[in-house]
Amino acid sequence: MTNKKQLDELLINKTTPEVARDLLGKYLEYETTSGTLGGYIVDVEAYLGPLDQAAHSYGMRQTPRVRAMYEEPGTIYLYTMHTHLILNIITQPEGIPQGVMIRAIEPVNGIEQMSKNRGDKVGPNISNGPGKLVAALGLSPDLYGQSIRNSALRLVFEKSRTPKKIEALPRIGIPNKGEWTDKPLRFVVAGNPYLTLQKKTQIDKDWGWRNEDEKNKFIGLS
Repeated sequence: MTNKKQLDELLINKTTPEVARDLLGKYLEYETTSGTLGGYIVDVEAYLGPLDQAAHSYGMRQTPRVRAMYEEPGTIYLYTMHTHLILNIITQPEGIPQGVMIRAIEPVNGIEQMSKNRGDKVGPNISNGPGKLVAALGLSPDLYGQSIRNSALRLVFEKSRTPKKIEALPRIGIPNKGEWTDKPLRFVVAGNPYLTLQKKTQIDKDWGWRNEDEKNKFIGLS
């Protein structure tokens, strides 16, 4: 199956929460001048556009900042929050501004460089938050409005893994948004150490993956 067909299967004719769940375990890769960096997506949040009080496109808001949200599925939407760049992928047909925030990845390739990009952080602190993973990968603001279909940031389907269990939780940092504060629109690989706000007591011995060998846990996980 070609990458185009796999991307179409992931993104086309699905609700945004369905896309969010299906992104878990997908391998996110970024080609940089210092090498290729990548890891498994383990923590995401769905944003449902015009009706979602927590979405930047609530009420069909249209500003230069949110222009990319109205583009075709697969478009990269980056925005700055508290000085941190945040990564989102658009999930619906052009004109329907919905998307998925990538909250966390489990690093796999280029861990040393990712640690360096994060000021020599180690373990989950490398990429267990939306701003952290963007910094770890060294994503450029120039990616705004580009697409995971043909940019330096892409999904590599043949490297994907399958979660043993996916949990649906309320999104993080969404206060005072009525019913949208508590809607279970955050999806995570249960038991993975790289989840945002993950407790060590909840880490699974297989890190939440099906049929996986013992992993090499580096400094910071013990």
